[in-house]
Amino acid sequence: MKFLFVAATAIATASAFTTSPATFTTSVPQVGGVSNVFSNEGNAHRTRRSTIVMDGKANAIRDRISTVNNTKKITSAMKLVAAAKVRRAQDAVLATRPFSETLQSVFGGLINRLGGEAADLPLLTQREVNKVTLVSITGDRGLCGGYNSFMIKKTEARFKELTAQGIECDLILIGKKGITYFKRREYPIRATYDCTQNPDSKQALSISEEIINSFLSGETDAVELLYTKFLSLISSTPSVRTLVPFSASEISQQGDEVFQLTSENGNFGVERKELDVAEPQDFPNDMIFEQDPLQIVNSILPLYLNGQILRTLQESVASELAARMQSMQSASDNAGALSKQLNQEYNRARQASVTQEILEIVSGAIALE
Repeated sequence: MKFLFVAATAIATASAFTTSPATFTTSVPQVGGVSNVFSNEGNAHRTRRSTIVMDGKANAIRDRISTVNNTKKITSAMKLVAAAKVRRAQDAVLATRPFSETLQSVFGGLINRLGGEAADLPLLTQREVNKVTLVSITGDRGLCGGYNSFMIKKTEARFKELTAQGIECDLILIGKKGITYFKRREYPIRATYDCTQNPDSKQALSISEEIINSFLSGETDAVELLYTKFLSLISSTPSVRTLVPFSASEISQQGDEVFQLTSENGNFGVERKELDVAEPQDFPNDMIFEQDPLQIVNSILPLYLNGQILRTLQESVASELAARMQSMQSASDNAGALSKQLNQEYNRARQASVTQEILEIVSGAIALE
């Protein structure tokens, strides 16, 4: 009875793991004859089906592989979208360059014509600094590496440095990430603005009007701009510059540079080009101006400030997009490496499951002999 029970158990086990009746065959070789173990080999291969892994661990790994591959597709698409937006930012910088050159040329010519008289203009007057307004540019969204955190830390460090010197400070914040951070910590905030992916002159004009009104009304004695200077797709530097009061020599003698997005062998790159200073426009001494040259210069300065803010906004957006490109590339690489590792684990689990099934079937067949 015990033998019959063991035989029945073996037959049940064998039938549970056999995909078709003809998949595995057994026979007992005759003495002095040829074995018939593989006599039905052709029929077995014709009816055999692929092994289905029913192990819970293997199924979980397979689902995770699918999730990782989908994530890789998303990050790769986000990288390409960021690259397209970087090219659009590049075109915007190039489009504003002729206006900046003309403005710089006219300003340089008027300064040469006026000489020392231009020093009396309010926006060119240096005064004792008791209060400074910091204009900080961050992004509206994340997924861009350390772009936002670097700019926030730079702003905090500058704020603490000026406060330690006994200089009062307040903030003009551009970008939701910076606004959220400094509002939670109750920093003195003068104004806030969103930083869109496509900054325009209207946005720059509202910021420049706030800066000029604060300076001319005496609410602040200097305004410093903190932004991210775009160097390359893998490098950007938090920078600080003084916006107002202006320096006549800096406006008329400062050069410029433009960047251009390139691609070679499927890899993105950036080429930077230094531009010479625009030659001052020649105004003869006998030229009669319809308006006073001082009024013309005083009207040019807000336009210059507006152009500088628009340029820094475009450069900050380009830096954010480049950081996002790099982050998405790293995420895609990590997803590929993780998918490869999970595939290896899945194959090991599948092989272990198949091996276990074969061992159980062979054990059952041996028990029948």
